Amino acid sequence: MALGDAIQKRMEELAKRQPAVRKQLAAIAEWATLRAVEAAAEKTPPNTFEDGEIRGVHMITGELAQHWETDSQIVPSETGEQFTTTLANDKQYASYVNDGHDVDQHFVPGLYVDDGGVLAFEPAGKDKDGKKIGLMVGTKTKEVPGLYMKEAGIEKYREVAETELRKLAGEAFQ
Repeated sequence: MALGDAIQKRMEELAKRQPAVRKQLAAIAEWATLRAVEAAAEKTPPNTFEDGEIRGVHMITGELAQHWETDSQIVPSETGEQFTTTLANDKQYASYVNDGHDVDQHFVPGLYVDDGGVLAFEPAGKDKDGKKIGLMVGTKTKEVPGLYMKEAGIEKYREVAETELRKLAGEAFQ
């Protein structure tokens, strides 16, 4: 058999395998996206610090973590030669939790501490004598650090896809 004939035969074999390889590529994209969603959700509050303390007590519902699954496109769409999936969280404050944000003090009109030491609110913003009332609120912390949930998901996607693609290359092109 001449070298040209052997190459031609190998090309024909690879062409026959192409539909199966495309299905496997789609499956890898879906599997990697599922793992990415899990990694992002795992890093999303409410979760715990190493010492067991709950992180994200003001997000105790877990709604932010749940939105990774509902807002992401896990099943790949195919456009030409490309498979596309999406890791997403459409909650309005997701980027603030992911990237971190600054916190500054601000004045809240009508907020005051009553005679009993209880925090109270007067919608009109004035006391009984017509004097403006309000409090400066905020935290001692000037910055809330990001948790980088999205980045954890992207890293997991890359890790899974790379591992699975290596396996596929070994199987399909041996």
